[in-house]
Amino acid sequence: MHVAMVMGTGVLLLCVFAMFGWLWGASMAGVAFAAKCFVPAWLVVASVNMWVGTTHGYTVRQEAPILVLVFAVPAAVAALLAWRLSRG
Repeated sequence: MHVAMVMGTGVLLLCVFAMFGWLWGASMAGVAFAAKCFVPAWLVVASVNMWVGTTHGYTVRQEAPILVLVFAVPAAVAALLAWRLSRG
């Protein structure tokens, strides 16, 4: 359940990035750029989530697949958003 909540939070954070991209760029290109900027920021957040897991008794080996999943789903949504918006 925690993994789903963290991934949902990632998608919500992507929406916040997209809104700020629209506010600053006033175009879909600004939203696409914000989606691209989201990916490294989300990597940091997902890594912090892994660090918290390892400090609470889990090993890196146990947390690594969760890190990949938690990072990949919102990053894939961001990549799809950036790709779709930069085409038009």
